[in-house]
Amino acid sequence: MMRSPARILVVDDQPLNVKLLADTLRIKGYEIVTASSGEEALERIERDAPDLVLLDVMMPGMDGYAVCRAIRAEPRTQILPVIMVTALDPHEERVKGLEAGADDFLTKPVNQQELMARVKSLLRVKSLYDQVETQAQELAELNRDLERRVAKQVKELQRLSQLKRFFSPQLAARIIAGGAQDPLASHRREITVVFLDLRGFTSFAEKVEPEEVMALLREFHAAMGALIFAYEGTLERFTGDGLMVFFNDPEPIPQPVEHAVRMALAMRDRAAQLGERWRKLGYDLGLAIGLAHGYATLGAIGFEARLDYAAIGSVTNLAARLCAEAAAGEILLDARTLAHVESLVHAGPRGMLDLKGFAAPVPAHRIIRLATS
Repeated sequence: MMRSPARILVVDDQPLNVKLLADTLRIKGYEIVTASSGEEALERIERDAPDLVLLDVMMPGMDGYAVCRAIRAEPRTQILPVIMVTALDPHEERVKGLEAGADDFLTKPVNQQELMARVKSLLRVKSLYDQVETQAQELAELNRDLERRVAKQVKELQRLSQLKRFFSPQLAARIIAGGAQDPLASHRREITVVFLDLRGFTSFAEKVEPEEVMALLREFHAAMGALIFAYEGTLERFTGDGLMVFFNDPEPIPQPVEHAVRMALAMRDRAAQLGERWRKLGYDLGLAIGLAHGYATLGAIGFEARLDYAAIGSVTNLAARLCAEAAAGEILLDARTLAHVESLVHAGPRGMLDLKGFAAPVPAHRIIRLATS
């Protein structure tokens, strides 16, 4: 970038010529550096980075043409303005100078007005070029920054897409934005687990075409999925006609058992509506639900190309076993889980159940309805 005041290098092997040019330019406010040979001129260009060079043609050793060619051969100085000063035939020297890369010419003895006009003109051109160069660098940096931001956003979108498989879109966005802890890291938490299963699905799937099975599952999953997000649940997985949902992770929520129970009741009602339509089509299906509350270890399981979000612990087994015992339209939970919502619901005993994986019988209860309904 051109400095202010501009720095001009005066190159001539005759001290008097150097003094005349240097004094004229200093009076006009320019900063002056000098050199008495071609070799010294190249050294001063490297060291002092002038904005313009006044270059005598006839010098012993390295003449002005050789210096000009050397300036143009260096990428950093290819656009450095060069005015060649000569006392020889102007026409012949101009052709040689143009071939060497000079920008303009002055004939000795140098006319001061002409000198200033040519210096101002070339410095103005250099200033414009420097502005363009600066803008080009700024644009390049903006492009690099844009590429970094796009790459970051693509990565965030990929992670958002991954997270939205398990969590509501709002929560997934918060996790990406840093508003919630990364849930895929392994952690331990008290959660409420809900298992769903369609009773009669196996016999239904054996009797109808696969396309009908898939259509019904899409309808079922869409209806249940909307309720999962509405009640702030986390979908752990689909298992064909079943689903596993839990509450209080990845973000803690107040009264997770209450959320789970309210969702389960809403699901039972929605499944009953779907069941009426399905029965008209000849499908006899009903929803069974099991709930349990306790501690589990949660986080991502799998490998890089295929990750799932999982909850591991006896609480998930208990909810699954209760779901397996539930009849169509039933919501079963154990006594400890019921204790969290006793004032919220009307419930009835289901008896002591011998559940696979549990050493002692589990006292189970069925939820009938909300206490206020």
